[in-house]
Amino acid sequence: MTHSPNAPALWAARAAMAERAVRTRHLRRLWALPGTRLAVTGWPARGRRLHLTWHYWWQAHLLDCMIDAQLRAPAPERLHDIERLIDTIRLRNGRRWLNRYYDDIAWLGLALWRAGEELDVRRPGALEEIRQRLRDGWTDHGGGGIWWRTKDNLKNVPANGPAAMLFTRLGDRADLQRALSIVDWIDEWLVDPDTGLVLDGLRVDPDGEVSGVVEWAFTYCQGVFIGACVELFLATGNQVWATFARRTVLAVAEHMVGEGGVLPGNGGGDGGLFAGILARYLAHAAIILDDKDAAQIVYLSADSAWRNRADIRGGPLFGPEWMMPAAPGRRRPERDLSVQLSGWMLFEAAAALERNDVHPHTG
Repeated sequence: MTHSPNAPALWAARAAMAERAVRTRHLRRLWALPGTRLAVTGWPARGRRLHLTWHYWWQAHLLDCMIDAQLRAPAPERLHDIERLIDTIRLRNGRRWLNRYYDDIAWLGLALWRAGEELDVRRPGALEEIRQRLRDGWTDHGGGGIWWRTKDNLKNVPANGPAAMLFTRLGDRADLQRALSIVDWIDEWLVDPDTGLVLDGLRVDPDGEVSGVVEWAFTYCQGVFIGACVELFLATGNQVWATFARRTVLAVAEHMVGEGGVLPGNGGGDGGLFAGILARYLAHAAIILDDKDAAQIVYLSADSAWRNRADIRGGPLFGPEWMMPAAPGRRRPERDLSVQLSGWMLFEAAAALERNDVHPHTG
C-alpha cells in the first residue's frame, strides 16, 4: 500500500472529500419544494432534476452514508439534511414508506434504525410498518426465507440478509428467532460448498418446491451475509455466527478479490452499490471480530479507489472498478449516484477502521 494506516485521520479526510463530491453533484430539492432533500440519480443533473427516475434503495444507502459521515464529523447542517432526506424519501415514494421489494424496505429500515439509535432522529411508525411487512414476507416455501418482492418466485440473499440484520437490531425475541432462521436457511441452501461464497437465491414453484438455484455470487450477497452473522454474534454471543462470518470473509479473500486484493465492481446502475455494501460489512466484521483479513480488503480497496479517482470540478469521482482509473464522460457508469455512493461508502468503512484503531496485516 502507498500509505500508512497510522497516518492521522487520513481516511476520515478522504471520506469527507467523497461526501462533499456526492452532496455537491447529487443532493437537490425535490420538485423545488422548500425543506426537501433528495439525490438525483445521475450527474450532471440536467434532465434529472424532476426525479422522474426513482431508485428507492439508492436513497436508503445515501441516508446510511450520511449517518456514517455524521458519526465521523458531527455537523448540525448535515443532521438537518438527514431529517429532510428521510421525510423526502417518503414524499417521493407517494407518501408511503413501503414498496413491493422486501430488500428495498429492509435497507431503509436499517438506515432508519441507525438514525434513531445513533443520532436520535426517530421515525418509529416507519420502522414498525417495515418490520411488519418483512414479517409478512417470510413463508415456508423453499425451506423458508423472505421473498425478493411480492408476487414473485425468487427468495434471495439481497432481501434476506438486510432483513436478518434489521430483525436482530430491533431486539424483539420473535424477530431475533426470525433472523436466526433466515441465516440458517441461507447457510443450508445458498453457500457454495466448494468456495464458501454465498449464492444469490432460489427459484421456488407455487407448491413450495425449489426449481433452481440462482448461482451468481455477487459482492452484495457476501456483504449482507457477513453483516447478518456479525449482528447475530453481537446479539447472542454464540461463536457459530462469528465462524460463519469469518468463513465468508476468507471466501471473499480467496475467490472474489482481484489483483492487489481489491474488491471487484459490478458496473453501474444497481450493481454500482454492490462492492460498497461488501466494504461496509467487511469493516463491521473487522471491528467487531478483529478480522484482519476483512480489514486488509477494505484498506487495499480504498487505497486503489483513491489512486484511481478522477479529480474534477466538485471533488473526486470514482469508477465502478476500483482497480482502474475513473473515466468521466457521457454514458459512463461514473455518472451514476450508485457508483459514487459505493466509493463514499468504502471510504467511510476505512475511516471507521481508522477510528477504531483496526489495522490490516503487517509485513
